[in-house]
Amino acid sequence: MSQDVLRHNLIRLYILRVSHWFMLVMPIVVLFYKANGLSVSQVFILQSVYSLSIVLLEIPSGYFADVLGRKNTIAIGAVLGFIGFAIYSLSYGFWGFFAAEVVLGFGQSMISGADSALLYDSLVDAKQQERYIKHEGRMTSAGNFAEASAGILGGLLAAVSIRYPYYGQTLVALAAVPAAITLIEPKTEHNRLELGWKQIVDVVRFALIKDLRLRWNILLSSVVGASTLTMAWFVQPWLIRAETPVEIYGAIWTALNLLVGIAAMFAYRVELQLGRIRTIILLILFLSMGFVASGLIRYYWAMPFIVLFYLARGVATPILKDSINRIAPAPMRATILSVRNFIIRIIFSIWGPFFGWLTDRWSLTLALTSAGVIFVILSTLTFIALIKVEKAD
Repeated sequence: MSQDVLRHNLIRLYILRVSHWFMLVMPIVVLFYKANGLSVSQVFILQSVYSLSIVLLEIPSGYFADVLGRKNTIAIGAVLGFIGFAIYSLSYGFWGFFAAEVVLGFGQSMISGADSALLYDSLVDAKQQERYIKHEGRMTSAGNFAEASAGILGGLLAAVSIRYPYYGQTLVALAAVPAAITLIEPKTEHNRLELGWKQIVDVVRFALIKDLRLRWNILLSSVVGASTLTMAWFVQPWLIRAETPVEIYGAIWTALNLLVGIAAMFAYRVELQLGRIRTIILLILFLSMGFVASGLIRYYWAMPFIVLFYLARGVATPILKDSINRIAPAPMRATILSVRNFIIRIIFSIWGPFFGWLTDRWSLTLALTSAGVIFVILSTLTFIALIKVEKAD
């Protein structure tokens, strides 16, 4: 029976992951804003609103998943995602888009952490938890493949009407709702936490203070996650500096996402071959090289290092999430994963504007090399701390 539940949930989790990453609107989002009369500053305000909405509910939403059940929380998030894009597709000004971003941010925070927790608990129920990296990697891969293909389709739809990608995105979000509602709660979820803010604080304290091994796994994963998010925002300025023709931006963006997807698909094999410690060391090395090399090398000679960065990004997510899942207590797993996502957003919100200021005030070279140096320092320190704690155990 547990095997049937696992297969049932896997299909729906794949649908959810693909619907989340199949972003038809990404290639034309700025054009859409401009067509509706928004200024550049208003565009950045909307993105800040989205990030703030996620941050506000990131940890509480993970806790809700531990209390109310992963399925229920994911279903709420899927419904909010549909409502958010429906608002977008019917709005023509700043305040309509503002409302849509708030709803989308809340919806994303409800799903974030709960989906990985439900996957892991489904595997535990079927006594296949050792296959988590494989499935998480494949889901990450499916998401990146979806993102790559959506970019091409979104551009074609926008050529007909700038609003068509948003109509299409609303339908994609709607497809996630029945998938979420028909998920089956694993048996391991029957022992749930009690509802209350004190309990949320207790889980955060446990994850970041009491359990040292869990703390350093979360912090290492968060530093890596924030760094890969930072590079995603650096790629386009680097292409501009390299005098890349505008018509091939989409092809490069698609290719990089495909690389992440391919790497994620084989992440479990990389860890099996190299072992966890060597894999993490190589990830830190390749991610650092991506920042520094793309900063120092102005033209396309830096592209191989960016490719290495994106390959490392694809391997990192499933492996580092697995490290957290293996030691996180089942009743609080979604909350703990949400703590990780929360820290990623906080780190990015602090150093993202700083690197942007360095780019505007000084140069892209300084910003990228600084990002590489900061990443090396933080990732190395957290990795050393983790190794010390594991040896002490």
